[in-house]
Amino acid sequence: MAESGMNFAPKGKPNPVVKNGDFIFAAAALDHGHIYGMCNGLTEAGATLKWVWDPDPKKVDAFVEKFPQVKRARSEEEILSDPEVRLVAGAAVTSERCPLGLRVMSAGKDYFTDKAPLTTLEQLAQAKAQVKETGKKYMCYYSERLHVESAVFAGELIAQGAIGKVIQVLGTGPHRIGAPSSRPEWFFKKAQYGGILCDIGSHQIEQFLFYAGVEDARVAYSQIGNFNHPEYPELDDFGDATLVADNGATHYFRVDWFTPDGLSTWGDGRSFILGTEGFIEQRKYVNIGVKNSGGGHLFLANKHEESYYHVTGKVGYPYFGQLILDCLNRTENAMTQEHCFKAAELAVRAQLQAVKIR
Repeated sequence: MAESGMNFAPKGKPNPVVKNGDFIFAAAALDHGHIYGMCNGLTEAGATLKWVWDPDPKKVDAFVEKFPQVKRARSEEEILSDPEVRLVAGAAVTSERCPLGLRVMSAGKDYFTDKAPLTTLEQLAQAKAQVKETGKKYMCYYSERLHVESAVFAGELIAQGAIGKVIQVLGTGPHRIGAPSSRPEWFFKKAQYGGILCDIGSHQIEQFLFYAGVEDARVAYSQIGNFNHPEYPELDDFGDATLVADNGATHYFRVDWFTPDGLSTWGDGRSFILGTEGFIEQRKYVNIGVKNSGGGHLFLANKHEESYYHVTGKVGYPYFGQLILDCLNRTENAMTQEHCFKAAELAVRAQLQAVKIR
């Protein structure tokens, strides 16, 4: 059973876009388990992992077990001062992700952070200014689209016109909390994790922007609550929001920490994408009630067909190779900087204006 989304780290087939040594990166700040998925994706795409740094030697020991080729840095500065390092991947405490990114970009390197990439509008302004000043990238691991094969495939179908123009995206992002054994203290402090809509809500908002071709949107309504965890008064264990885009598309999402212990994975993440000529449903991590179903399920209905696709192992994760080439060529094929920041901004705004359910 997959206990926690904090340890979600998919492995794909190697699909290198560069030769060994052509793109060197480092890992720093190992506070969230997503760093493993980030590094898996980059190394499978041909990147060379040279350094790891974290002030906690136990975290470094665990990381070296997974990536035995990596060298232990003596400090963050040893990574930032290495001219061979082109990109730093980090999964710091959420509120510390932006400060780390500012230091990385100041050192002349691109930055790849776990989601949420920042927690305040002040941090967003700082990150934008630093990108403008340095010309470096501040990219984010929105894994629920980038590291899920059904999500990648859905994007390909939409680009091919399979469901016409996207007019609404519904998203559900339930997670298993696994508290307290698998969660650090900072996870329960709102100033550090940012709140549920800022944190796991950022996944949902990013998918909406991507699938519906949205450049800007407003948060029409959002709400948060703590229904069943009084021992963690700063935790939002439930949140939902409605967004309306500049192109007329709408979005509703729900995120929560109520995955039951009987479910075979950490969350029954789904999305429902409605277009003018059809619709797509994704069951990303499990087809509930079907034994050993795993993830990667996609259902499509349009004027031509009614189809089911099981895409595990068939689509891959092109984002990581595209990101490497973007860093080398200074292009924006993996994700535009504007898109990355807009998803972060809307997640923060949803959190800031959320009504608290009592």
